[in-house]
Amino acid sequence: MNHDRESRSRVRVAVVFGGRNSEHSVSLLGAGSVLEAIDQSKYEVIPIGIAQDGRWVLASERQRYAIESGRLPTVDETGDALAIPTHSASLVALRPGEIPRALGEVDVVFPLLHGPFGEDGTIQGLLEMAGVRYVGSGVLASAIGMDKAYMKLVLRASGLPVGPYVVVRDRDWRVDRARVLKEAGDLGWPVFVKPARAGSSQGITKVHDAAGLEEAIEAAREHDPKVLVEAAIPGREVECAVLESLGDSPPEASVVGEVVVAEGHEFYDFEAKYFDGGMELHAPADLPESVSERVRALAVQAFEALGCEGLARVDFFYTPSGELIVNEINTMPGFTAQSVAPKLWAATGLPYPQLIDRLIQLALRRPPGLR
Repeated sequence: MNHDRESRSRVRVAVVFGGRNSEHSVSLLGAGSVLEAIDQSKYEVIPIGIAQDGRWVLASERQRYAIESGRLPTVDETGDALAIPTHSASLVALRPGEIPRALGEVDVVFPLLHGPFGEDGTIQGLLEMAGVRYVGSGVLASAIGMDKAYMKLVLRASGLPVGPYVVVRDRDWRVDRARVLKEAGDLGWPVFVKPARAGSSQGITKVHDAAGLEEAIEAAREHDPKVLVEAAIPGREVECAVLESLGDSPPEASVVGEVVVAEGHEFYDFEAKYFDGGMELHAPADLPESVSERVRALAVQAFEALGCEGLARVDFFYTPSGELIVNEINTMPGFTAQSVAPKLWAATGLPYPQLIDRLIQLALRRPPGLR
């Protein structure tokens, strides 16, 4: 039992944001929303930023979390530094099995991190080793959800419908490029080329013919040496959020939403996601009830196939022939108040502040260690 927590009037929550990847700023947008909406009478919040060079800092009062004058936010590095190893491989003197005091003294960590070195099981592993409770999926589910190639393998093995794709691995690209290009071209045109382990539509290109394929793969490789080439699936983009139950009941699915991209965006790209006017979310989507129920059932099935915890968002294509194809599952989806998953839950009857509370309560009820 946590006697320190019992002696305090509020639960202490560390909100961790930033990170060493191209989704650094997206993480800050979500952190800003959470810090604004969280119930301060119930939770004492410690904001912790991970700078782009890997340093951990206690967020200063100067920290900005919003897009200002078209510029994306970054972690303010003037905050007090935390003693934790960075990518420089330097070592720091900590007691065995401990993590920095700012993290070790909290009741729960809310890791609002996206992409590699955060959403992929790395920070989850750190917190597991330290015995610290945290919001969201565990190490394995986070790692599988981050790597789209393994994600598709697990989803397909679980009987879920997945579209055709080709994995472009680093060695194959270097030593057998002609074969890779042929296999990708055999998917038919157009195709989507994307980093295997990135999100927020970073590094994605829609390619209409063989002439643009090599350049698109190189662009994706700037984010990740492992690349996915996916056959374009014609149809509507529909999404469903899934939330772990507080008890022993199955996970719950939100209403189904449809993403409608504004003119000028060929697909749901980074600008459409994070700048005003790029997309609209229709929630609930205008779909036959039987289709919506099928989407919700498949979303829960995907959530359980990966062994997810907390929250996830599952994205689908609904084809003109009535087929549903799982595009991907996000174990830590965009989390601003205007992001898809929170808006889907708001449309279902769970407002953003209550969603934050639910996720923290789920984490507090989850025992450390194997489960």
